[in-house]
Amino acid sequence: MKIHPISENHLYKKAYDHGKKYVCQHIVVYVLTDYHASRLQRENPLKEKYNRVGLAVTKKIGGAVSRSRVRRILRAAYTRLEEEKNVKKGYLVVIVARSSSVSLKSTDIYENLLEAMNSLNMIETGE
Repeated sequence: MKIHPISENHLYKKAYDHGKKYVCQHIVVYVLTDYHASRLQRENPLKEKYNRVGLAVTKKIGGAVSRSRVRRILRAAYTRLEEEKNVKKGYLVVIVARSSSVSLKSTDIYENLLEAMNSLNMIETGE
């Protein structure tokens, strides 16, 4: 499954300022309703809604190699979450890596991401 990135800086700022926030031990997750989700759904060939995901990994994490590794792990954890759980669509999701996430495996990040998404009511129940 392809992750659709947030490409505009103002969307990150909106998510930071107005979105719901959950702080975990290794990541911080911001969620905000995407007001352009219906327009993007019409433009999508499959006519499905999707989340736009932003990954924020600062230079405090380390050098370029470390930041790229953390970004890759965050992306893999989010992809696994969308495949295994029924995540609500039509949102801006910003995942910020904290400095403790450098030495972690993708399963640890996945656990934190699952905890955050459950707390933010982003996982749909099968009822």
